[in-house]
Amino acid sequence: MGGSCRRISQFVLKVHSRCDLSCDHCYIYQHADQTWRGRPARMPPATVRRAARRIAEHAREHGVPVVHVVLHGGEPLLLGAAGLREVLAELRTAITPWARLDLRLQTNGVLLDEELCRLFVEYDVRVGVSFDGDRAANDRHRVFAHGGSSHDQVRRALALLRRPEHRASYAGILCTVDVRNDPDRVYEALLAERPPRVDLLLPHATWDHPPLRPGPDPTPYARWLGRIHRRWVDDGRPVSIRMFEALRPGGGGTEAFGLAPADVLVIETDGAWEQVDSLKTAYHGAAGTGLDVFDHPVDEVVRHPGVAVRQDGVDGLCATCRACPVVDRCGGGLYAHRWRTGSGFDNPSVYCPDLLALIDAVDAYPPPTPPASGEWSATAPVDELLDDLATGHGSTSTLALLAATQLSITRALLAACRDRFGSTAAWDLLVHLDQAAPDAVQAVLAHPFVRPALVHRLDPAALPGLGAALDPLPALAVAAALRAGVPATVRVPLRAGAITVPTFGDLVLPGPGESAEVTVGPGELRARVGSVERTVSLDPLVPPTTGWQPTRDVPVPGGRLLLEDGDPYRDCYGQPVEPRLEAPAARALGRTLTDAWRVVQRDVPAHAAALDGGLRAVVPLAPDPARPLRSATARHAFGAVAVTPHPDPETMAVLLVHEWQHAKLGAVLDLYDLVEPGQGSRIRVPWRPDPRPPEGVLQGVYAHLAVTQVWRSRADTDDPDASAHAAHFRAWTRDGVEALLASRSLTAAGERFVGQLRHALEETRVGSG
Repeated sequence: MGGSCRRISQFVLKVHSRCDLSCDHCYIYQHADQTWRGRPARMPPATVRRAARRIAEHAREHGVPVVHVVLHGGEPLLLGAAGLREVLAELRTAITPWARLDLRLQTNGVLLDEELCRLFVEYDVRVGVSFDGDRAANDRHRVFAHGGSSHDQVRRALALLRRPEHRASYAGILCTVDVRNDPDRVYEALLAERPPRVDLLLPHATWDHPPLRPGPDPTPYARWLGRIHRRWVDDGRPVSIRMFEALRPGGGGTEAFGLAPADVLVIETDGAWEQVDSLKTAYHGAAGTGLDVFDHPVDEVVRHPGVAVRQDGVDGLCATCRACPVVDRCGGGLYAHRWRTGSGFDNPSVYCPDLLALIDAVDAYPPPTPPASGEWSATAPVDELLDDLATGHGSTSTLALLAATQLSITRALLAACRDRFGSTAAWDLLVHLDQAAPDAVQAVLAHPFVRPALVHRLDPAALPGLGAALDPLPALAVAAALRAGVPATVRVPLRAGAITVPTFGDLVLPGPGESAEVTVGPGELRARVGSVERTVSLDPLVPPTTGWQPTRDVPVPGGRLLLEDGDPYRDCYGQPVEPRLEAPAARALGRTLTDAWRVVQRDVPAHAAALDGGLRAVVPLAPDPARPLRSATARHAFGAVAVTPHPDPETMAVLLVHEWQHAKLGAVLDLYDLVEPGQGSRIRVPWRPDPRPPEGVLQGVYAHLAVTQVWRSRADTDDPDASAHAAHFRAWTRDGVEALLASRSLTAAGERFVGQLRHALEETRVGSG
């Protein structure tokens, strides 16, 4: 019988039905439904136990792979640390034998403290905080019963969640829109809390009680949200904002948008099964089902008419919505917002005009097109992505995703510079070019040494040794304008009497001065300092301008590789880099790199494809007689590796593969915590005399697995030493893997990743020869 019912994967547990704030826009206490008054303040342990078993029963019978449970209220933190621990333990015990459990908690944050944060980290609970922005916006509604502000307490809670030891529990911010608030100030206040995600919610309203619409504007919510959307796109989408992502074509459904079937049930403190909570804004008892966890399984609740109607997609909408050309995008809006006395929910959303206008605004201001990423997307399941990389190399689509996420980080840093130092002509030019010629801007921002420049600008102490922290935006704007063929004039700061145009080269300018006026024209740029002017033509047939040092590239099988020996921010490796190479030395290194790339293709084609997928530049390191074979990777410079020039392509091939492993894993660690935050443990490994931190061991293991794969492939050739080298690196990798797994320093994702590395190593068997 149960097999014919839709399976449910999301459950909201109302563990406490009272609240310590008195928000006047709260749908539980201030709207039509008042059933909370007759329910117990907290969910009794017996009810928790029964609810957990009902959820587990459903997961077992329907093979639900992941169960999402949200602890909600009222205010769930009123349950206290001891009470919450009992609930979390009960849920874990009952459900995890049958499904992976994703635990969440939604709170106003007022009571959050270090003890609770430690509890949430222990039980892997992701915490969302309700916060409406700057003080004026937040305190318009979210206040105590005596009218006092909650702003400082909520910001304190958000600061606790941002701490490294708690960061894994920070799910994001829920912000309710009020069009009387300043959208720019709200946006900036939200971003200042560095949330992983922001949920912007329309205030709950119905046709019986329409939303506030001050002034003559018929679509004030679309205008307000459209303003934030433009800021968000201009800033490079520095944070996930679910509303905007859901409204994009193919953006995927949420409860508020799209046509996906309803996949959530609520359990009240008395054990009553209810429909989605937002229905409480419609009428008294709107969310009720008459069923409870003691006598009714999930399958019976799913057959309730109020739940079943929301499984019908477009067929469950009113005629107006079914005829709408964007019905697949808005999905009729939130179900509760369709209520009208007399016609029930058979209406468009009360926000229908705003939704139509907002979809138009989103379409009219699209983000730059990201690089093609094959089958992967930014929402690719973490297990699949890590499993793919744990093969030792990773697919080209995974590499494209890593590159895209690194580009997003660069864009976020760019926006942070704007926020810190203010808008400038260079910023405005970049924003214009990002709309008019997004490929040109993307090509510049993907240059490996743009991110170090932005990091150095924001925090000069983060990359010591780079000198004064100059504004990098003017040079980026010049480079993007050159690529786009757009005329522009920008004042660019000088460093040591020169300007660097990322991806193009360096121009040395004579005479004193702190900046140069740079004008971009068709295929050329002109730079003036005082009375001295230099004109640089990008036509390779035109003789080079005095002082112009173009970036050199190297043809490799996967495309072209920059030989980056001029950009000042390449000096971010903590090791001395070569000054600009003389032409013969540059040609020799270029030939070695080309041949080394072919060697990688010959020995380990999958690793060659991974190089093709993201390695864009090689930086020559200065020679060191004591260490003739040196190489390095910088965490902030994805897409580049540094190597000591070496004439042997076979040796260079191993260096490239080894360092590119570090770069890939660094990009992964920007996305996922593989090591438990705050780990102070040290692990002994065979390749270093000193005990290493867990992340360092993980980096070594990942690099040595690839080197093992290279030497294992060569063992099938006539190389007499290859088998010994393969066995040597295989032993190092095996010992590192076992030490990591025994250290208990890894997150669940980290343990899975290292376990898969061990499996890949077992498949890399060394022959007897």
